[in-house]
Amino acid sequence: MNRDGARTSLWQANRPNYQPVGRWDKNGIYDVLIVGGGITGLTTALLLQEQGKKCLVAEAHTLGFGTTGGTTSHLNTLVDTTYPTLESDFGQEGARQVAQATGEAIALVERLVTQYQIDAGFSYQSAWLYAQDEKEVQELEEIYEASRRAGLEVQAAGAIPVPIPFQKAYRFAGQGQIHASQYLLGLAAAFEKAGGVIVQQCLVQGTSHHDPIVATTSQGEIRARKLVYATHQPPGVSIFNFRLAPYRSYAAAFTLKDEKYPTGLAYDMKDPYNYFRTQESDGVRYVIAGGFDHKTGHEDNTDHIFTELEAYQRTYFNVDQMAYRWSSQYYEPVDGLPYIGAYPGLEGTFVATGYSGNGITYGTVAGQLLSNLLMGQDSPYADLFSPARIKPVASFANFIKENADVASVFIGKRFSYEKITELAELAPGEAKTVKWEGTPIALYKEENGKVYALDPVCPHAKCIVHWNGAEKSWDCPCHGARYGCDGSLLTGPARRGLTVLEWEKLPI
Repeated sequence: MNRDGARTSLWQANRPNYQPVGRWDKNGIYDVLIVGGGITGLTTALLLQEQGKKCLVAEAHTLGFGTTGGTTSHLNTLVDTTYPTLESDFGQEGARQVAQATGEAIALVERLVTQYQIDAGFSYQSAWLYAQDEKEVQELEEIYEASRRAGLEVQAAGAIPVPIPFQKAYRFAGQGQIHASQYLLGLAAAFEKAGGVIVQQCLVQGTSHHDPIVATTSQGEIRARKLVYATHQPPGVSIFNFRLAPYRSYAAAFTLKDEKYPTGLAYDMKDPYNYFRTQESDGVRYVIAGGFDHKTGHEDNTDHIFTELEAYQRTYFNVDQMAYRWSSQYYEPVDGLPYIGAYPGLEGTFVATGYSGNGITYGTVAGQLLSNLLMGQDSPYADLFSPARIKPVASFANFIKENADVASVFIGKRFSYEKITELAELAPGEAKTVKWEGTPIALYKEENGKVYALDPVCPHAKCIVHWNGAEKSWDCPCHGARYGCDGSLLTGPARRGLTVLEWEKLPI
C-alpha cells in the first residue's frame, strides 16, 4: 500500500493482498461518483451500493494513500472535542447527538466486518483518560460530568493500562479499534462484489455541475447524478479553506521486551495529547503510540519530532524495537465538529471533512449520514454536521486564530527565501527554498545527486510551501496541500502539482 509520505506505517507493511478490478463504463451515467478511496469514500459507497445505487469510487492514487494509511485506527465516542466544549458550543442535545452518532458508527463497523467477514481484528475496548496534575484533574472532572450527560458509559478508575504516573483517571466503555488497511480493503472488496466500481490513479481535475455532473479526470470523463467529495478538503478554493486548519500527527509502533502490552486505549490530558494502544499484526504485537501534533508546514525539523516521540515512549515502556514511525495529516474544524452533508451552493454535491483526530469514527459517521441523504432518508444528525451551519459563538475565536496564522504565513513566508551561492551547498537528501538571481526556487537533491527545481508557490492559494524532512514532501502551511520532492501532487485541496522549473530557463 502506497501512502502520502516517505515513512512506512504499520498498516502499509501488513495488509491483505487485494487489488480493485477497476472496470467501469465510460459511456454510462453513475448514480453517485465518490471522490476519494479512504474510509469515508468506501463506507459511503458500500452503503449506497447495498441499497441499489450504482456507484463509482475515483481515487487519485491508490486505496489508503491518504490519512487512512497513516491513522492510529482508534474508534471513539470519546472524541477530540471534549464534551464540555460540545455542550458549551452546541448545547446538551448537540453533545448527546455526537455521542449517539459516534456510538452508532462503531456499531456500523461491527456490522460491516461481521456481514462481509472482514478479517480486520475489530474489537470493542475501554478507553482510559488520565490526569497528571491538579489543573488536569479539574478539567477531567468536567469532562466526566459532561460525558455522562451526553450518555457515555464512564466510571472512575484506580489504574490505567500504561505504565505512566497519574493522579486521577476515568474509564470509558464502548470504544474500539481495528486494523486500518485490512478493514479498508475489506470494504473495497465488499463494494466491488456488490457491483461497485473502483478506479485508482484517477485524479479528478474539474467538474461541471449540471445533470448529469461531468467530472474531468486523468483517465477520462465520469458522469454521475450525484457527487461526493471524500477527500479531506474538497479540491480547489472553497469556504472550507477558512473553516479548517491542517495538522500533522506523529505515531510509532514498537515491540516490548517485557511483553506488558496495554489492554485498551489510553489518553493523557496534554495539548497535544499522547495516546496508546496495542495492535496485533501478522502474529506480532505492537504498542501504537502517537502525539506531538503541530500545524502542517510550521515545524522546521520534523525528524526531531520522531526523536522526541521515541524518547517519550522509552521513558515509560521497556521498548525492544521501534518497528515503524510515521506521520499523517488531519484537519481541525473551527467549531469542533466535522462538516458532513450537502456542499453549500453546489447542486447535487456532498462533502465530508474536518474530522480532527477521529478519522475512522467520523469517516464512518459520514458514510452513514451521506448515504441517508443521498437515499432521501431523514437523519437526526443532518443539522448538527451540516456544512452550511453557522456557529459564531463556537467558531469565531478559532476562525480568527487559524486564519490570522494563515495570513502571516501567506504574507511573511512568501518573501523569506534563504540565499545560496552554489548549488553544491545542497547536501544529498536535503531540500531548501532559495532565491536564485531573483527567482524563487524549491530545491531537492536526491542521494544520487539529481536535483529537482520547483516553483514553491502552492497552486491552490499561492502560499509558499515548506519542506517536511521526515516525510520528504513539500507541505503548504496555509491549507495543507502536500507535494512530493519532485513536485507531484500528494494531497489536495490543490488540483495539480508544483510547477517544475527547467534548468536552462533559470537565470543562472
